[in-house]
Amino acid sequence: MSRIGKLPVAIPEKVKVTIDNGNIRIEGPKGTLQRTFDNEVLHISDADGEIVVKPRNTSRHAKAMHGTARSIIAGMVEGVSKGFEKKIIINGVGFRANLNGKVLELALGFSHGIKQAVPDGLTLTLADPTKITVAGPDKQVVGQFAAQVKSYYPAEPYKGKGVAIEGEHVRRKEGKKAG
Repeated sequence: MSRIGKLPVAIPEKVKVTIDNGNIRIEGPKGTLQRTFDNEVLHISDADGEIVVKPRNTSRHAKAMHGTARSIIAGMVEGVSKGFEKKIIINGVGFRANLNGKVLELALGFSHGIKQAVPDGLTLTLADPTKITVAGPDKQVVGQFAAQVKSYYPAEPYKGKGVAIEGEHVRRKEGKKAG
């Protein structure tokens, strides 16, 4: 049995949870998230202000999904109560970002600009043209959008030019030596 899966997920005061036959819907101040889990493998219940996840059988799949489902539900509860955010940093001469409605426009040194649609539920704020903050209740959507923006021009190892996510390590190399 999963050690993570055994732990109950505490429900904060402002969060409302609805569980119906494997479907879980969590509403809070930051938004609403919904997810479906395999009802034949997991039993999800709401009791005493906590969500409890238990495997229905001892199959390998049930054991694997036990801790995974509990972690996903904990992330959903945290997302609707506190939210998630990632900060994207753009380095390079002439590299910049601009937010035009629900479209992020990136100038990354290519002959053309890159336009990335912002998914529903995400909020983007630009502190300046080189710093983007991506925020939203769904951890997966926030991380996926940040990774998509980074994939257009990942930071290169010699000068650090490109797009990086704050907190990630950019491996730096020493350049050629004259001699």
